[in-house]
Amino acid sequence: MQAKGTVFRYGDNVDTDVIIPARYLNTSNHKELASHCMEDIDQDFIKQVKEGDIMVADKNFGCGSSREHAPIAIKESGVSCVIARTFARIFYRNSINIGLPILECPEACDGIKAGDVVSVDFTTGTITNETTGDVFHSEPFPPFMQDLIASGGLAGYIANGGKKV
Repeated sequence: MQAKGTVFRYGDNVDTDVIIPARYLNTSNHKELASHCMEDIDQDFIKQVKEGDIMVADKNFGCGSSREHAPIAIKESGVSCVIARTFARIFYRNSINIGLPILECPEACDGIKAGDVVSVDFTTGTITNETTGDVFHSEPFPPFMQDLIASGGLAGYIANGGKKV
């Protein structure tokens, strides 16, 4: 599994209320949620994000409430991966459950800027900043998690009997 896209860069403590503001939680429509993703801290995000793009953030990304709406909004907006120094644990689990790949890699966060083009190989954990040529290494996902993400999340994984799609 691989991803490649342009980076949207954020700082510390990006909470779930910023990722998808609470005023939009009355919908279960994933496209509607995505249309409001990050709007309170980056009004241009939803206008500029393209399929495959990547978010990079600093510490404690996804802190706050435990709502699944936040990783759903990110994934549905087209983001293929989130890289951060650290993630809030419930956000981490919710992301994997819905099939949004997330990687912790402090070195990559130090070496990646907004607008850089980055590629990620989830099998090896290799993160390459295509803009600068710098290469970083994160812990790769174990095979069963790669299968879970490839299946679109836990529901797809279970529907396939725990087999890769």
